[in-house]
Amino acid sequence: MEPIKFKPILKDTLWGGEKLVKFKGISGHDGEQIGESWELSDVAGKESVAANGPYEGRKLNEIVAEMQDSLVGTDNYKRFGDDFPLLIKFIDAKRDLSIQVHPDDEKAHKYGLKNGKTEMWYVMDSDPGASLRCGLKRKITPGRYKEMVADGTICDAIAEYPVKEGDCFFIPSGRIHSIGEGCLLAEIQQTSEATFRIFDFNRRDKDGNLRELHTEKAAECIDYNVLPDYRTDYVPAKNTGVQLISCPFFNTAVYDLDEPMTLDYSCLDSFVVIIGITGEARFTDNEGNAITLRGGETMLVPATTNSLHVEGKVKFLGTYV
Repeated sequence: MEPIKFKPILKDTLWGGEKLVKFKGISGHDGEQIGESWELSDVAGKESVAANGPYEGRKLNEIVAEMQDSLVGTDNYKRFGDDFPLLIKFIDAKRDLSIQVHPDDEKAHKYGLKNGKTEMWYVMDSDPGASLRCGLKRKITPGRYKEMVADGTICDAIAEYPVKEGDCFFIPSGRIHSIGEGCLLAEIQQTSEATFRIFDFNRRDKDGNLRELHTEKAAECIDYNVLPDYRTDYVPAKNTGVQLISCPFFNTAVYDLDEPMTLDYSCLDSFVVIIGITGEARFTDNEGNAITLRGGETMLVPATTNSLHVEGKVKFLGTYV
């Protein structure tokens, strides 16, 4: 099998902007209010479609069902079956997103959802002054939380961070959060749409209606513990993989290359998703299959791949389960 690119699924949102169309080099689209580009999705009814190679035109779920452990790895196939476990997105927040929280698997099942959601953010070239919210900054009770939602002061209890390119945040299920105005970022998450909206700044949708809040469900899911810092601390380095996040749902490293490098996957029993952040490079696998990837593109590397040789000046995320 060779690495596979997929057609992006562009999502028009209340808070979206114009950056993603330019970032991804998509022609013939005005890009207004595009909040998300789903790069790799196995969400039911929103499956990604392959854009190259022998699987061109086929949906991700069909490819997984056919190739099974050859695509995702032996342990992953035993764990997830024909369900691809990750959802990859680029997000452009022209306006603040709602304050929200995601349930864990157990609470998701309680509410009839397939699974919960743990995710991470990698901040890209965002606007000056852009910020986001992540985690509680002071101790509150579930009762106090509900009072603060009702009187519109819940943001006073959430830690807010000015952001720059390269900042990273881990958002396990239960951590209250919100992407702020001006942020452009990559998101890696469990394949899930399990989101409970807490506060939406009293905005109205295109039909003039207030969007639904999930105050009670969110109250059950929030992790009320307070940490001193919710940022992921790491030391950037050139021409090597720098570990960002390791958790039961994904493992992610960032690579900032300006010289050739070979990525060794011979001992890895998993697919790898390569997410282009900036630059461009040629990736050649151990079977001689070559593919070019630039910032704004994503590709799926099958579990049968033993190595990838990278040539070019490029920054990318590599994530696997």
